[in-house]
Amino acid sequence: MAPVLINPETRARLIDRFGAELAGPWCDALPDLVARLSAKWGLTVREARPGNTGRTLLCTGPGGDLQVLKLTPDPEVARLEFAGLQAWRGCPRAVQVLDADLQAGAILLEGLVPGTELRGRAVPWREIGPLLTELHSVAPPPGLPPLTERVTFMFDITERTVAGSAAERHLTPELLARARSRALALAEGGPAAVVHGDLHPGNVLDAGPRRGLVAIDPRPSVGDPAFDLADWLYLPLAAGGTLDDGIEALRPHLPGLDAARARAWCAALAPLAAHPPLRRGEHGPFTDALLEMAR
Repeated sequence: MAPVLINPETRARLIDRFGAELAGPWCDALPDLVARLSAKWGLTVREARPGNTGRTLLCTGPGGDLQVLKLTPDPEVARLEFAGLQAWRGCPRAVQVLDADLQAGAILLEGLVPGTELRGRAVPWREIGPLLTELHSVAPPPGLPPLTERVTFMFDITERTVAGSAAERHLTPELLARARSRALALAEGGPAAVVHGDLHPGNVLDAGPRRGLVAIDPRPSVGDPAFDLADWLYLPLAAGGTLDDGIEALRPHLPGLDAARARAWCAALAPLAAHPPLRRGEHGPFTDALLEMAR
């Protein structure tokens, strides 16, 4: 049975993200686009996966290997991801591009086996340090935006979606404005590296004992690499610990860790980390700790 390329939930999510004028026609045309690209690249679609900015299809390539076809209604999203992945071309810690049709908003990626997420697993700090080191060691290429643009986008979308939700009474305009100002000040200073921009445990996959951990789905920019630490340092906090627990766990495996900047980024981005659980009505010790950090 052929996988369902677009279901009502996916259509609604993409319309919410991109607007009906762009996402609606794209969803309608997706089967024809997938058929064209499958013929072009010799793909057999096996499974459709959800994605915040489009659709991810697990495919069998012409040689019988696993390949991943990523599609988005917004070609600029594909262009930016492609630019980041090109910066990491040859880096084993980043998923590698096999081909692309950026005008169609399509990127063809290598498949990672077993490809299991780190989400929900004990944090392998010994491997996270080298992952961060390798991702941040490449020279920033031309064409990537500054980190200030990524920060602005994240706060803009949070402010747009917090209104009318269960998070609204906790994430006040004043608190979000203060956090935005802190984050932009950090983004405008510090060292400059290629920043992944969305490096949480769901975007790091296990590629087996020889390859190790591999980052996927970048929202790349150029700026302070400490930005990529926040989602990892929140994990001990969510488990009832502290940011310092995460810093001390990571420190032996990440030479040059700037603990002060890492803590500052965690405080600046805390409202954004609190937003998803608060929207779901999950108000507890973790969100309280984030909100306190943001004050």
